[in-house]
Amino acid sequence: MASEEASLRALESLMTEFFHNCTTNERKREIEELLNNFAQQIGAWRFCLYFLSSTRNDYVMMYSLTVFENLINKMWLGVPSQDKMEIRSCLPKLLLAHHKTLPYFIRNKLCKVIVDIGRQDWPMFYHDFFTNILQLIQSPVTTPLGLIMLKTTSEELACPREDLSVARKEELRKLLLDQVQTVLGLLTGILESIWDKHSVTAATPPPSPTSGESGDLLSSLLQSPNAAKLLNQPIPILDTESEYICSLALECLAHLFSWIPLSTSITPSLLTTIFHFARFGCDTRVRKMCSVNGSSQNSVLGQERGRLGVLAMSCINELMSKNCVPMEFEEYLLRMFQQTFYLLQKITKENNAHTVKSRLEELDERVLCWGRQAESYIEKFTDFLRLFVSVHLRRIESYSQFPVVEFLALLFKYTFHQPTHEGYFSCLDIWTLFLDYLTSKIKSRLADKEAVLNRYEDALVLLLTEVLNRIQFRYNQAQLEELDDETLDDDQQTEWQRYLRQSLEVVAKVMELLPTHAFSTLFPVLQDNLEVYLGLQQFVVTSGTGHRLNITAENDCRRLHCSLRDLSSLLQAVGRLAEYFIGDVFAARFNDALTVVERLVKVTLYGSQIKLYNIETAVPSVLKPDLIDVHAQSLAALQAYAHWLAQFYSEVHRQNPEQFISLVSTALEAITPLISSKVQEKLLLSACHLLVSLATTVRPVFLISIPAVQKVFNRITDTSAQRLPDKAQVLVCRALSNVLLLPWPNLPESEQQWAVRSTNHASLISALTREYRQLKSNAILPQRKVQLEDTKVIIHQTLSVLEDIVESISGESTKSRQICYQSLQESVQVSLALFPAFIHQSDVTDEMLSFFLTLFQGLRVQMGVPFTEQIIQTFLNMFTREQLAESILHEGSTGCRVVEKFLKILQVVVQEPGQVFKPFLPSVISLCMEQVYPIIAERSSPDVKAELFELLFRVLHHNWRYFFKSSVLASVQRGVAEEQMENEAQFSAIMQAFGQSFLQPDIHLFKQNLFYLETLNTKQKLYHKKIFRTTMLFQFVNVLLQVLVHKSHDLLQEEIGIATYNMASVDFDGFYSAFLPEFLASCDGVDSNQKNVLGRNFKMDRDLPSFTQNVHRLVNDLRYYRLCNDSLPPGTVKL
Repeated sequence: MASEEASLRALESLMTEFFHNCTTNERKREIEELLNNFAQQIGAWRFCLYFLSSTRNDYVMMYSLTVFENLINKMWLGVPSQDKMEIRSCLPKLLLAHHKTLPYFIRNKLCKVIVDIGRQDWPMFYHDFFTNILQLIQSPVTTPLGLIMLKTTSEELACPREDLSVARKEELRKLLLDQVQTVLGLLTGILESIWDKHSVTAATPPPSPTSGESGDLLSSLLQSPNAAKLLNQPIPILDTESEYICSLALECLAHLFSWIPLSTSITPSLLTTIFHFARFGCDTRVRKMCSVNGSSQNSVLGQERGRLGVLAMSCINELMSKNCVPMEFEEYLLRMFQQTFYLLQKITKENNAHTVKSRLEELDERVLCWGRQAESYIEKFTDFLRLFVSVHLRRIESYSQFPVVEFLALLFKYTFHQPTHEGYFSCLDIWTLFLDYLTSKIKSRLADKEAVLNRYEDALVLLLTEVLNRIQFRYNQAQLEELDDETLDDDQQTEWQRYLRQSLEVVAKVMELLPTHAFSTLFPVLQDNLEVYLGLQQFVVTSGTGHRLNITAENDCRRLHCSLRDLSSLLQAVGRLAEYFIGDVFAARFNDALTVVERLVKVTLYGSQIKLYNIETAVPSVLKPDLIDVHAQSLAALQAYAHWLAQFYSEVHRQNPEQFISLVSTALEAITPLISSKVQEKLLLSACHLLVSLATTVRPVFLISIPAVQKVFNRITDTSAQRLPDKAQVLVCRALSNVLLLPWPNLPESEQQWAVRSTNHASLISALTREYRQLKSNAILPQRKVQLEDTKVIIHQTLSVLEDIVESISGESTKSRQICYQSLQESVQVSLALFPAFIHQSDVTDEMLSFFLTLFQGLRVQMGVPFTEQIIQTFLNMFTREQLAESILHEGSTGCRVVEKFLKILQVVVQEPGQVFKPFLPSVISLCMEQVYPIIAERSSPDVKAELFELLFRVLHHNWRYFFKSSVLASVQRGVAEEQMENEAQFSAIMQAFGQSFLQPDIHLFKQNLFYLETLNTKQKLYHKKIFRTTMLFQFVNVLLQVLVHKSHDLLQEEIGIATYNMASVDFDGFYSAFLPEFLASCDGVDSNQKNVLGRNFKMDRDLPSFTQNVHRLVNDLRYYRLCNDSLPPGTVKL
């Protein structure tokens, strides 16, 4: 090696060249290789030590530290002990000498390198590692450095990465826990002394408008005038150095709290001190420091000040997130809550200088103020409130000295003064948690229901009213207009829809607790907006081109827009509450529900009669969508009451059903004019969905005889009428089919008029499939391109309707399914005849197989055995190896979907009980294993695999006796089941395929197949079967352990551990005496001594928790040994 000085100069010029923007990638690669080779040389660290002490070049320092890091973490085992001593001595000296002048990122990296040495060598070879840190903290000159070392130690040693053995991880955790009390005492001392030192100068504050802040509420929260007085002291003004030390101490505490258990080491004085610092977050004076445009020092000062509040809240939240609270710590918790709610009161206090909202805005703006701090005080505070309600409320509510109702009053203020939508959403989540807690508490203590509700009634009514106001433009226009109603998020909803949905969930939860209050709050508001809507009729005038709304003044149009938006939201609210009027409470709340339904029926009819959806307006881009939306929402709200109407029908059908008949008939009068291709799709679909609900859920006997319904029948079966859009056509056909097929409620079988209904259904289906059935005659002829496209359209339109009709009655009575199949029979036969002609058109095959899959799922009994066999045989003949390969390999996703649907049909077939379809099993298994599996086995794409393995699982699960013929009698006589194995080759091939799937990267397939094997073991004792136990068991265990070692499916660690236990437990003796030694012997990258240690550490436990712990220990330590061995210099002698 060249001289140190020359090497340093060379390295500096290389580094400068590497980071220069003119250097090519080629040259960068050369330099990188050169640097890597230099780092690998034995003794390179000596040069790096010289570089660190002699250069001011940041790049060179960073490179030198990386060389040390690599040496310590990957090559430390092979470093001579004399060199280790030298490194342990030199690096801390270097840090002490230069920590004030080094850039912070170099200093932090050097700290981490020293901590890495401690991770390997403390306490055996580096006994003063931790005492050095404590000494640094205690010496005023080096306190910041000591705190940085402490935090790095907590990060690197308490939760170390996997490059340590499990025994070493446990040892480090224990060593650190022994130091916790000392460390917490030191940190408390630092924070207290700084606070006290600076408080003296601020002992006599000037009078301020906020000085009367304690108040009755505060005294009741704190239960002690002294504590209130203490927290009311003015916040001291800290110098920059003190603020920096405090922020480091709080960062240390936050990390320590993330892993140390709650115990008496966390003293009341420490908690009180943290709360003192949390007050920095509520002090708006701090923010003004940020905006001083003087030196950068002022700006840093402001940053640190703001950070103190956020960091203190981080400490509090770390403690709050622990659900396991020892008895002796509960009192501390109570004290924490009392102090935090003092802060909450301070934040939400109104005074002359600030409104609550402006104060929250200032506290939330911190994020803009100090660049590196990503969270604002308000976000941290909201996190605290969420943790309090979700984790600790049940624990604290029972303390008489904790005033929960007053807390809710503060939370209410905090929620409704949030400066951002996200902040408001987060607070609504907290209320939802509280309402869930209250609901479950009432369900578990029904006797106290009234007392609990009385305690919270006022708070809940207030919450309901305010949430309702927040969704109305009348009260909250400025905020609501900021919400985006166009861009969809990951849940396919816009910001406005999310806002409305979350608000309505809160309304619904209050309704569940206080139905009468909620209804009497909501209905009058709905009524007001309805009056405006129903009053529009007087402004409709006839013009040359049609009807026009004679409201033109800009102000009037704006008011109308707001009123219509509000009506739309309130209609959704009323719909959301429908579930609270049915079931046991039907009679008690009947009048309220009847009032709602009557209003809704009136509104829908009004909208359809005066055709507001087609009316001309002064501002068509705004008012027309509003009018359409209100009409659509009124239909949707009425649809939500379908279950109520069904219950109403069952209660009154014998006595005086006039009121019910009138409601349903009027609703149908509102629906029928909208079922037209000229009506906007949003409105058309709302009408269709309501029609489906009336036909399916309510099912009144008189529906078929209502003229409005007959009109729809005629429109749908009239070939000359313009076809509705696909979705609407499918829904209307479903409704009409259900009117004829579904049994009428409350009537005996003899009065169901099945004969007439069957004839009517046959003629309906006949009309819907006329063109489709005509295709059969010319299916064989070659078709021109235009003709082919027309044919495809007919197939698509017909099959989508038929598939939906079958699906909607698949769970109904046998009679309904019989009639349905009779009507469909000819169309099904046509489909089977057309199938071969379209086998190369994957889009058509896809739709046909979807239809057949639905038939098999819903009507296989009605189709009868001979025809079902004919269908399956046709498919098996068509899906040759070549056809499957063409579909999977050359036709992309559609081709794969075709094969997946075919496999799904076979899944239905092999699940069928009885002997009917058993003859198909050999050909199904042969298709899977000889035709489909070879095509997909080697492909990395997951297409088709999930369906194929589900089919194989169903074959095994539902046809176990096809493979294992053990008779009950034989097992009784012999005491053990005598296993007669049949079709052994097929069983082995299926198991082999499962085993192969575990070697592939697709985690979803791995999880699914592991679940299938475990299910077969639970239900059929798969792992205990002789063939599995003797030839496959330990192959599977081996594969699962290798997967754990390679960390390829880390998310499934727990599932793999349990499956390994279930397999090993079949033959523990074999596992411990034969498999484990063999597994270790076959492991490469570890020496025989390490293998012996791994074997010794795997205790012979036979319970699940201990066994899985042993497995994870084995995997961790095996990886650790490999890492160590890989990093030893060549030729190293291992002892």
